[in-house]
Amino acid sequence: MSAQDNEPQIFETPVLIVGAGPVGLALAGDLGWRGIACTIVEQSDGAIYQPRQDLVGIRTMEFCRRWGIVSDVEASPYPRDYPQDNIYIAGNLAKGWEIGRYENPPMGDERPPPQSPQKRERSPQNMFDPILKKFATSFDSVDLRYHHRFRSLRRTAEGVIAEIEDCGQQTTFHIAAKYLVGCDGAGSAVRTALEIPMEGNPALTYTTNVIFRRAGFEELHDKRPGYRFIFLTATGTWATIVAINGSDQWRMSIVQSSDRPREISDDEVHAAIRKAVGIEFDYEILSIVPWTRRELVAKRFRDGNFFLAGDAAHCMSPTGGFGMNTGVGDAVDLSWKFAAMLDGWGGGGLLASYETERRPVAVRNVTEASGNLARMLSPEDNSAFLEDTAEGAAVRKEVGRRFSETMKREWQTLGIHLGYCYDRSPICAHEGGASPAQDPATYIQSTHPGSRAPHVWLSDGTSTLDLFGSGFVLLRLGAGAPDAQPLAAAARCCKMPLEIVTIEDPAVLEAYERCLVLVRPDGHVAWRGDVVPPEPATLMDLVRGVNSEGDLTA
Repeated sequence: MSAQDNEPQIFETPVLIVGAGPVGLALAGDLGWRGIACTIVEQSDGAIYQPRQDLVGIRTMEFCRRWGIVSDVEASPYPRDYPQDNIYIAGNLAKGWEIGRYENPPMGDERPPPQSPQKRERSPQNMFDPILKKFATSFDSVDLRYHHRFRSLRRTAEGVIAEIEDCGQQTTFHIAAKYLVGCDGAGSAVRTALEIPMEGNPALTYTTNVIFRRAGFEELHDKRPGYRFIFLTATGTWATIVAINGSDQWRMSIVQSSDRPREISDDEVHAAIRKAVGIEFDYEILSIVPWTRRELVAKRFRDGNFFLAGDAAHCMSPTGGFGMNTGVGDAVDLSWKFAAMLDGWGGGGLLASYETERRPVAVRNVTEASGNLARMLSPEDNSAFLEDTAEGAAVRKEVGRRFSETMKREWQTLGIHLGYCYDRSPICAHEGGASPAQDPATYIQSTHPGSRAPHVWLSDGTSTLDLFGSGFVLLRLGAGAPDAQPLAAAARCCKMPLEIVTIEDPAVLEAYERCLVLVRPDGHVAWRGDVVPPEPATLMDLVRGVNSEGDLTA
C-alpha cells in the first residue's frame, strides 16, 4: 500500500455547515432552495431530548412561508387549542394564589397582526427540527450527515479544509469547501478553532431543566390552564413550569440561588416539583439537564471564509424566545450572499456585510433577553407575601399588579422580531437622517433602507412578501412610476438577478413610500427613490458588495 493510500479522503462542497440544529438546518434548507449545494455535519443522531426552543417567531414564520412549510409547522403535534396564557403564582399551584395572568389565544385562534401575513407558532425544537430537516433534505444538493464530528480546520487558497470524524466508522476524512459556517451551539468547536472570543456575561444564572411526564396535570390544581406558570416567593421568582408539548410533558426550570454551578440531587428535583405543585402526585422524570443562562456575543462573526451563526455567535437567556429566531435570521442573511458569490455576481465586500448587519441585531436581542430575565426574577422582600391574611392579600395584589405590568415587555415583542434595521450596512443605499425607531413592543413598517420590506395584502390574496426571496426585486409603484429599464440593464450587465414588478395599488405605494423600491433576496430594502438614479450601475455595484469602501477579498 502506498503512502498516498493512507491519506484521508477529500470530499468537496461549496458550503460546509457544522451543526444540524435549527439554524444549521435552516441554512442548509435555504441554500438548497436557492440551488446551492452544501454539506451539513452533526455529531449527534439529531434526536432532541431537551427542547431548547419552542417559539417559532413571526419573522421565522415568514421565512417558512417562503419555503412552503407553514402547513408543516401548523400541523406539528403541539395542540392548536391549548391555552397560551402566562400565569403568575404566589406559592404553589394547588394551594397558592394566582396574582396575574397575561392572556394569549391558542395557536389555532390567534390571527396575524396587520404587519405580517403570518403569526408566531408554538413548535418546540423536537417538533420543529424534523420539519426543517424534511425541508433541507428535500433538495438533492443538501448532504446531511449525522454522527459526524468536526475536528479541525485550515485555510487554503480556494477556501477551507475541515477534518471530519465519522463517529460510526471511527474514521476521519477531509471536506474541502469554499465557505464553512459554525452552527454548532454555545460550545462551538468552530469558534474555538478560530480563537474568536465571546464578550459579555458568561453566567447570568445557573438553572436546572426537568422534563417530567404527567397526563392530566391541569386537574391537580384549580388554576385555568396556560402555557407557562411562573412561581414567586416572598423574595422573587424561583421556578417556572411550561407546557412543553401541550399534552403530558412539562418542563420545570429551577433557578439556583448559588453563584456557581451545582448539580442538584434527585431528591432536590422531587422536592422542587412538590414545592411548585403543592401536593403529592405521580409523574415520570424524563430528563434532567443543568445549564447556564448567558449574555454573550462573539467578537467577530466572520474570519475570512469562516462564519459563525446562531448560538455559536450569540448566547442569550431564553426569556423572550429570541435565540433560535435570531439564528434563523443569521442563516437567511448568509445564504443569499453565499449564493451571490458562488453564482458569480457578488462583490468582494458582500460577505463582509454579514457581521455588520447581524452582530448589532445579536447585541440588541441578547441585551433584551437579559432584561426580560431580570424583570422575571424581580428580587423583592415581601415578608407577608405568602400569608393567608388581609395584609398578605394586599401585598399579593400590589406585587401582582407590578409584576404583570413589567412582564408585558417580554410578551409584547413584535418590534424585536420584525423591527431590526441594517442601518449601518455597506450594501444598503442609505439616505441620511434618523433610522426607524427601535421599540421592542411596537413595529411600524418602513422602507428606510435596511428595513424589512413591508407586508401589504395584494388583490390576488398574496402578500408583497411573497414577491421576495430568490433574487432582487424592483417594485414600480403607482401609475406614474418611472421606467426602470436602466436599472434592469445595469443588473443584466453584472448578471445580478433582478425582477421588475409593477403594482398600481395605492395601498402598496402608501406603505412603500416611494415609486421605486429595490428589495434584496432576504426581503430587506436595499434602495428606494422616486426617480432612477443617474448612475444605475453604481447602485447595482453598491447593493451587491462592489464598492471602494467595503471591497474586501471574499
